This record gives sequence, C-alpha cells and structure tokens, in this order.
Amino acid sequence: MSNHKQNSEKKFLEGPRSRWAELKFAVSVFSEFITGLRKLHFIGPCVTIFGSARFKEDHHYYKLTREVSQEIAKLGFAIMTGGGPGIMEAANRGAKDVGALSIGCNIVLPKEQHHNPYLDRYVTLDHFFVRKELLRKYSFAFIVMPGGFGTLDEFFEALTLVQTRKIEKFPIVIMGIDYHKDLHAHIHRMAEEQTINEEDMELILFTDSIKEAVHHIRKHSIYDFNLKLKKANKTMWILGEKPMK
Repeated sequence: MSNHKQNSEKKFLEGPRSRWAELKFAVSVFSEFITGLRKLHFIGPCVTIFGSARFKEDHHYYKLTREVSQEIAKLGFAIMTGGGPGIMEAANRGAKDVGALSIGCNIVLPKEQHHNPYLDRYVTLDHFFVRKELLRKYSFAFIVMPGGFGTLDEFFEALTLVQTRKIEKFPIVIMGIDYHKDLHAHIHRMAEEQTINEEDMELILFTDSIKEAVHHIRKHSIYDFNLKLKKANKTMWILGEKPMK
C-alpha cells in the first residue's frame, strides 16, 4: 500500500473530518468494491481457505492445505484465498493441480504479501474490510488452516456472521487440531460460561481428516444449498468483460 493510501486510512480512523474528506474516502471504497465485483462476477461457487502467509512448501501445513484443496476442488468448487504466499499459495496450487478455478483476493501490504503464481484470476485491494467481504461473498464453505492474527480475524468474523444469521449457515472447518487446541478449549470455555450457546459449537468442525472435511462440505454446502453446475453468466463486451476459461 502506498504511503498516501496508508495515511488516508489512518486519518479516516482518527475521528470526524471534513465532509469532503469523508466523501472522497467513501468513493474510494466504493470504487474498490466495484473493481472487485467486476473481476469476480463469473467465478461461481467457491470454498475459501484461510491461513498463514509464512509457511514454505516443505512444511506439513502447506502440504496438508494443498491436498485438502485438491479434494475440495474435485467437488466442483473454485478455490478462493487471500491470494498471497504460504497457506494461500498451497490452496491455490492444489486447485491448479486438478484443473479447478483458482481465485485470489490479494491485499497490498508494506511487506510479506504478494500474489502467488497459481491464480487464474485475482484482484488486489487496499482495504482489509473490502477483501474480507469479497472472500465471503462467493463462498459456500470456509476452511481455516493454521495462521496468525489475520486468519483468526477472518475466522471469527465469518463465524459471527453465521451465528447471528447475517449470512447463511455455511460450514466452517478448522484443520490442524494440535495447532488449534487452545482455540478449541477456549471456545468450549465460552460455551461453559454461556457467552455462546451450546448449539453454536455445531457451527465448527475441528478435524485433521481430509476425508471428513470433504464429507462435511459436501453435505452442508452442496446438499444443503442444492448446488448444481450451471452455465456461466453471460459476459457483456461493452463492459470489457471476459468469460472464465
């Protein structure tokens, strides 16, 4: 992200400003949404995979992500990620391994984030909140792999929206049981303290089994939402749209 755009976002969060400054920021956000919506309009149903940008291709979690992505893609889903390296790259790579559509919503950061080479289509964004909305908009399931603050942010926001019925009851799968054991214990603690309902525990599947993850997503995405393959939306040449391959 350029220094100008970083400063623009910081200033927006400092409190009330002039009407003109607020309007310019709102227009820039709207423009970013329109760019993302146009680029991703033809991708079809997706499964989004969240995870750290820091794991290399020889890491166990990278390999696990690539394998689960392959199997989910075989169900007919496009695989969507944050578009960067690490777990995101592994997921997009898994989709490409089996000839499935590979999509990325990349974010501009001062370091660490660059789009990976396994993307059929991607959009690069400046705002995290725009990115997260696009990652959710096209997804019928979410897989959470080991990651850091960003991964947990994406997980809990998706989970909260499902819990509060702001979005449909899409399945959420967390893989890496040992890595997430403290998270699992904390969610159980919330249920014990009644800060969440006991049935909220059913919104999440913790597993290390690719077979179980695939079965869960097939059952609660394809069957529950009656997903079927259909012809792609018709492109409009006047808008410069190109069909997906």
